[in-house]
Amino acid sequence: MSTSSNFVPKKMNFSIVFDDFKQLTKVGLSLSVVFSSLAGYLLAVDQVNYVVLVMLAIGGYLMVGASNAFNQIIEKDTDALMKRTMNRPLPTGRMHVSMALVIAISFTILGLAILYSINPKSALFGAISIFLYTSVYTPLKAITPLSVFVGAIPGAIPFMLGWVAATNDFGIEPGTLFLIQFFWQFPHFWAIAWLQFDEYKKAGFNLMPMGQKNKRAVVQIIIYTCCLIIVSIIPVFKLTGNFYIYPITAIILVALGSVMLYYAVKLYKFQTNKEARQLMLSSVLYITLIQIIYVIDKFLH
Repeated sequence: MSTSSNFVPKKMNFSIVFDDFKQLTKVGLSLSVVFSSLAGYLLAVDQVNYVVLVMLAIGGYLMVGASNAFNQIIEKDTDALMKRTMNRPLPTGRMHVSMALVIAISFTILGLAILYSINPKSALFGAISIFLYTSVYTPLKAITPLSVFVGAIPGAIPFMLGWVAATNDFGIEPGTLFLIQFFWQFPHFWAIAWLQFDEYKKAGFNLMPMGQKNKRAVVQIIIYTCCLIIVSIIPVFKLTGNFYIYPITAIILVALGSVMLYYAVKLYKFQTNKEARQLMLSSVLYITLIQIIYVIDKFLH
């Protein structure tokens, strides 16, 4: 009897520690980034090297996990002020900052080493991503809404990182992939910033364009959504090197982008959280589907 009662808390403790680890490294977000990297890799190759694919997945996961861990170390006190983040391991004290630092530094070293073993350029972009997210975007969040533009750079690296991992080259193709994910960040992130406006305010963050939650902010969302739609179909004109798509694919992508645009216009019209949530969810669906569609299109060539 006594042994089983001793055993249960240990099991529970392990699950709490594992859950904290997942929260610190933001497993869901990290996996979506890995998905982008793998899609970028598949777009670049004729023959898949599964060793490189696995290394890219692990290296990419560690890179994003490190960025998230550093971010939570820096924002420990502000996280404690917001409902969405107050239950994270650091603000609650379930995890010590030194432990989080060990995880963040280990992930950085290991992740960059794995990316370097694929090729040096992959490691370089991985390092740029971690540096910008941790040392520039995170501190800027408390100072200016322009931090979103800085944050969009590391946010846009994963898709192109896959191509660079496959080719050890940065040219027009990975540049196009970068632009697609770069423009996508704005409607996606501003929809979240709209939903979390009051919470962010509590923590001293104002991330809406021009610091306002109004129609002018939504105009920016609409502009960037239009830019996203245009950039996503540029490969149909065969101006982007080895990365091109069929006209039917371009039509499908415009239709997909129009769903986002529809919700952005609705947000302009009604300015409620309902439309912001619809826009945010449609943006997640868009970036997932566009990557799958590009890969399917490529293998139909």
